[in-house]
Amino acid sequence: MGTWDIGPFDNDTAADFAGDLDEAALEEREAMIRGVLKRAAGPADFLGIYVGERAVGAAALVVARHSDCDRPCSNYGPSEPLPELPADLRILAVESLDQVVSNRSELAELWAEAANWPKWRQDITRLRDVLDPPVPPQEEVLFEI
Repeated sequence: MGTWDIGPFDNDTAADFAGDLDEAALEEREAMIRGVLKRAAGPADFLGIYVGERAVGAAALVVARHSDCDRPCSNYGPSEPLPELPADLRILAVESLDQVVSNRSELAELWAEAANWPKWRQDITRLRDVLDPPVPPQEEVLFEI
């Protein structure tokens, strides 16, 4: 695994995906991101490491286009501009990230053996929470029982 840090593009596979995006025509980039997310979110007995690494990078790009947070990509992310990404990619990115951290994921399996597992998992959770914010607990009682 050519990984040097926990960021979405801090591995060879995701960095190569970023390079592929940079080389593609602007109008092809959304379909490439969608394809990566669909592959990871789809039904599979086991999610391979390379699919998982690309999915984390693609999800980070969706976060970057649909939030006001800092750009979640490192220096290894795409350097060329991305098109507007449709809102439905948020749901697909959440589904992909859920698969990436599942017990059927080779990427999660490998990270679980690493010292940085908690930081990596926290980073994935942060991306997911931007895409699908958790509902805060309700403090007020609506009905008396």
